[in-house]
Amino acid sequence: MKYIVTLNNKQYEVEVTESDAVITAVTDAAGAPAVVAAAPAAANAAVGGQPVKAPMPGNILQVKVSVGQKVKAGDVLFILEAMKMENEIAAPVGGTVKQILVEKGAVVDTGAVLAVL
Repeated sequence: MKYIVTLNNKQYEVEVTESDAVITAVTDAAGAPAVVAAAPAAANAAVGGQPVKAPMPGNILQVKVSVGQKVKAGDVLFILEAMKMENEIAAPVGGTVKQILVEKGAVVDTGAVLAVL
């Protein structure tokens, strides 16, 4: 199914399937074309690596790493607020942060890919 979502004066055409959601087009609310965003699933496949997923739905309060940063297994990458509690999202393995797919204030669902190591 396709949906049109307007956020911050931009319209996002989102195609939702059983397994993921893909942004297929982005336009200004006034109708002018804007940059087309890459889908997180496609970006992950292109980069490869170990995904770091949200264990529960919530809000990203802090992003504690940056792309290119080296991390060890267990290092805290994100602070996720869920049910009024702050949860530390740690690196499942050591490595280098290849991609960060969320930013502070983002709302995520269970299983959403937050970063790729």
